[in-house]
Amino acid sequence: MTEAHAEQTLDYQGLLEAATQISHRAGEAIVEIYEQADVGVTTKSDDSPLTLADLASHRIIVEGLSELSPDIPILSEEAEASPFADRQGWTRFWLVDPLDGTKEFIRRNGEFTVNIALIEAGAPVLGVVYAPTLERTFTGIVGRGAWRRDGTAEPQSIQVTGPGPEPLVVAASRSHAGPHLQAFLASLSQHQLISMGSSLKLCLVADGQADLYPRLGPTMEWDTGAAHAVVAAAGGDVLDFDGQALRYNKEDLHNPWFIVVGNKPVDWQAAFAATQ
Repeated sequence: MTEAHAEQTLDYQGLLEAATQISHRAGEAIVEIYEQADVGVTTKSDDSPLTLADLASHRIIVEGLSELSPDIPILSEEAEASPFADRQGWTRFWLVDPLDGTKEFIRRNGEFTVNIALIEAGAPVLGVVYAPTLERTFTGIVGRGAWRRDGTAEPQSIQVTGPGPEPLVVAASRSHAGPHLQAFLASLSQHQLISMGSSLKLCLVADGQADLYPRLGPTMEWDTGAAHAVVAAAGGDVLDFDGQALRYNKEDLHNPWFIVVGNKPVDWQAAFAATQ
């Protein structure tokens, strides 16, 4: 079978449903550890925190995805990345953050997520973002739609905000506010600020609860891939400050600064210029 024919016949809906089930199994393991007195916090080489929940979720997701699609490679935050010489030949891969928002997990505020994305040709095509303590799941297939599911209720279709006149709503990081963000916000018109942890900020835009989310600080590809898919599926964009969509499977897995936008007209490039 040719690669082109394989892409045409790939069952994205089936993959999304399976990835969602895997994310829920990982979430159960996370919550079990979350409810313990000691979550086993250690520090990685980049000074970021690591817990037993990160590792448990990673094992469940890698095992599940490997069984689901043994021919599709996996790039996870909690595993050493394959050399770029190998990765650059990947036309499709799973991009995983087993526990996004580890700081929120340690603070026990519930704003952390399990993220699973399928990337093709450098762009996300489907994604699952699951917040286990909130029992909230965001899913999306680019070109087909995005959905939010609360608990065991039926999934509801979601989309980004339109160009209406309501006051601007801006999502911001719970843990990473700083002077650049303050300068960005000061240059905007009247707005309301919503603070949130992890990839849930991108999902606020996808769900129409926020109009934009500027991220003026370091992130990695696995921090954004799944929610980027949900945003794109809901009609929004995740752009660098040159207006280009974020790309994945780069040699350097760091993201540039970026902004998540719906369909409300905002001169965010002028606001970004104010941060320089």
